[in-house]
Amino acid sequence: MVEHVQEDLTGSRFENVDLSRSRFHNVDLTDTVIRGALLTDAEIDGDIDGLRVNGIEVAPLVEAELDRRHPQRVRMRPTDAEGYRVAWATLEQLWTVTVERARRLPPDLLHERVDDEWSFVETLRHLVMATDAWVLRAVLGDPAPYHPLGLPHTEMGDVPGVPNDPDARPSLEVVLAVRADRMATVREVLAGLTDERLAGDTEPVDAPGYPPPVAYPVRRCLRAIINEEWLHRLYAERDLDALERRRAGS
Repeated sequence: MVEHVQEDLTGSRFENVDLSRSRFHNVDLTDTVIRGALLTDAEIDGDIDGLRVNGIEVAPLVEAELDRRHPQRVRMRPTDAEGYRVAWATLEQLWTVTVERARRLPPDLLHERVDDEWSFVETLRHLVMATDAWVLRAVLGDPAPYHPLGLPHTEMGDVPGVPNDPDARPSLEVVLAVRADRMATVREVLAGLTDERLAGDTEPVDAPGYPPPVAYPVRRCLRAIINEEWLHRLYAERDLDALERRRAGS
């Protein structure tokens, strides 16, 4: 298999090329044009806006279907402080169900990856990092809030002051204890959130780290954690399906 990693292929032309069974991860396909393609059994997962398939813009259709399949999804687009509290309460309820499902699997399976995506434990570790970055650091102003088990996103690389130990294998219960602390912090922040604060900006921290030490709209920071929690739970549920099938077939 030929691999193209961190290459700039902007403006490339592909003609009569067989890309069957290929995998694309974190690719920028903005303004890409595909003609005469065969997309049988293909799967696309990403931020889709303005995509037209056979002349039809598909994003509104996809959004409407996702809302139909996941009725709670509409709560993940809050516009005021109370909406953020409702969104977070919904996420906590959903994650409780997902974690209980994961607990029914053998502990080793929770460290296994499906299609090279993060394992269940790695997913929880990443959400710890996301909370540390966007809530504890950006919103609350802690310059170095990072828990050593937090897992940055893969493409971030090494950032001074940010722990990054992808090889760690903590137990589910250890990670859940850290998660409980971080989720309680978010709950507390949102409990005191006002519409005025939501419309304001954060104060830059005075230390290197992630996110960079600049001012951010509070809304952006809180929306980031809502999106991370929602999407990664869906990914976790998808992969738990595969792990359950794997266990049943073993």
